[in-house]
Amino acid sequence: MSAKEQILEEFKNGKLARKTATEICKILQIPYREKQRLTALLDTLVKEEELYQNDEGRYGTSEQLGLIKGTLSGNERGFAFLVPEDEKYEKDFFIPRKQLNGAQHGDVVLAERIFGRTDDEASVVRILKRGYRKIVGTFRKDKRAGYLIPDEKKYYSEIYIPLSECFNIPNNVKAVAEITEYPYKKAPGGRIVEVLGEENDFFAEELSIIRSYDLREEFPKSVENDAERVAAKGIFPNELLHRKDFRDKLIVTIDGEDTRDIDDAISLEKIDGEYLLGVHIADVSHYVPYRSALDKEAYERGTSVYFPDRVLPMLPRALSNGICSLNEGEDRLTLSCMMKIDGKGVVKSSEIVESVIRSAHKITYSEITRILEGDEPTRNKYADVTEMVELFAELTRILQAMREKKGNISLDVKECKIILDPHNEIKIPDYERAFSYQIIEAFMVLANETVAEYMRSIEAPFVYRIHEKPNEEKAATFRAFAQTLGLTPRFSTKDVKPYEYQKLLDSAKDLPVYSVLNRVMLRSMQKARYSAENVGHFGLASDCYCHFTSPIRRYPDLCIHRIIKEVLKGQYAQATERYSGIVESVAKQSSERERRAADAERDVDDLYMTMYMSERIDEEYDAVISGVTSFGLFAELPNTIEGFIPIESLYGEFAFDPDRFRLVGVTDTYTIGEEIRIRVYDVDFYRRRTEFRLLEKK
Repeated sequence: MSAKEQILEEFKNGKLARKTATEICKILQIPYREKQRLTALLDTLVKEEELYQNDEGRYGTSEQLGLIKGTLSGNERGFAFLVPEDEKYEKDFFIPRKQLNGAQHGDVVLAERIFGRTDDEASVVRILKRGYRKIVGTFRKDKRAGYLIPDEKKYYSEIYIPLSECFNIPNNVKAVAEITEYPYKKAPGGRIVEVLGEENDFFAEELSIIRSYDLREEFPKSVENDAERVAAKGIFPNELLHRKDFRDKLIVTIDGEDTRDIDDAISLEKIDGEYLLGVHIADVSHYVPYRSALDKEAYERGTSVYFPDRVLPMLPRALSNGICSLNEGEDRLTLSCMMKIDGKGVVKSSEIVESVIRSAHKITYSEITRILEGDEPTRNKYADVTEMVELFAELTRILQAMREKKGNISLDVKECKIILDPHNEIKIPDYERAFSYQIIEAFMVLANETVAEYMRSIEAPFVYRIHEKPNEEKAATFRAFAQTLGLTPRFSTKDVKPYEYQKLLDSAKDLPVYSVLNRVMLRSMQKARYSAENVGHFGLASDCYCHFTSPIRRYPDLCIHRIIKEVLKGQYAQATERYSGIVESVAKQSSERERRAADAERDVDDLYMTMYMSERIDEEYDAVISGVTSFGLFAELPNTIEGFIPIESLYGEFAFDPDRFRLVGVTDTYTIGEEIRIRVYDVDFYRRRTEFRLLEKK
């Protein structure tokens, strides 16, 4: 055994844990003149990450030194918070600037707790992984050097760019820098790898956001070629031999006017008082083989990302808009979930089959609305399906009533609809959630639940969609908030039931605070995510749920299609062996990619909303107070755009009442949910925020 191995063994058995080099010399009876050689040996073990050294010069394993692994969340003022990886730590740790030791926002680090004035402070001991390889920002230069000022406000260092690397880069442009070095106690060094456009150019700002999330835009050429080759083959007759042929059934798709990637189609019949609902989903797995280049690219992307002016698809367009999309009048390979449903909305029997369909029509949501409202031109256009559309509405209402009895939480959270017309003009209409959207939602939820329950029953490896119940602290905060609105919440914060949340929502249905209650209730709940273990879905009051219906744009759906198909072919053992080891990583990766896409979409939407409101300075609108803080009010317009009213712009002095979410003054009080009249005062493109002024309380 070498000297290095002997020393490491002594650390592992605890003999040398948390000792300095001098103390180790004494314990091992090493002459003091040999201390330098010992220190070099210890430094080698530290470099190899077998051991770590803390600020006091003590050595040990990460466990012996009590080191905490986590990710840094920075602050523009130069300090950071450590978000621990281990869930046993219930709170984040504050890391002062001087204790960062070269670490930056987004880095994965090991940190040691510092006990003094507080018990939530820490110091970075080792940087395990850098959070940023590239970063987006505004490029500036002078006679000495260039600098990239990051858009990410939490990244507290500018990136130094040597003049030799940027002499031909224009000043004041949006750019992407690759970080090449992290000099000790100096700003990171880098080089400009892409210029995005002028600093104040709107589309350069949008591209900056897309780049900052490291989203994949172009597909590798080899992946594009694979997709085009697969799509060009079409469908061979022998591929239909084992499939159920539904091409003689009346099947339609319902989507938005601009939808190009159509995952799902539906059919519905009523026989002897029971409904036969078919949910037919594109069989993407037929064209994207497991572990192929196409599959690896889809796994990396995780999901399609949707912006007002573009889509970053999970799959190349030859597949997503072509051979996989359930286009009108074209034969398409599908996985069909056929469900027999009684008059109370209960699924009496179901079958999942490989199939082939031909959609009769691509109907839009607005056309479905017009059919149900009796619009004659639209009913004549779709004369062959009007009776089935009326059945859609009939069954949807039955399913909604059934889900309401189960305790499904019908959150009506407003989502902003941003439209960019052919002339690049931004339009944001007032929020409207048509019943036609609820039809597709009801049918897809039922299919997702039915498929998940079947796969759970046979104990196959699977990727579930889970939504855990609210934790006690958040439930208690939400209950207190509801009480401030004059409502009477009746639920135990230790064990909230979905129907109790729904009952509270119902009690506020006709009140102005309804939409705000929706939003705060949503914040009190945990985020839905993917998991290899089923724990149910709180929001849907479902014991078992999955995402089965969108394999063109979501990787978990594609993954479970493969598992389902192997099971249908009688290859249960092979499916278990092949997928048991990967469903956990698929769930984790897909959850992370989903969060990243949602954050990017939100930031781009904020940019569009800011631009939209910049053309409406001094215009007046009705609004509802949607948030109250110690520094002002947030107000929401009918089209869901939110603006901020600074406390200093209000007449008089106010105190913030955090328990009741209100500002209290001598003569006026402002509370969440109150209706007000506002004037658009200004916009802040840097923060992507609109500022209002209060005119009156209505």
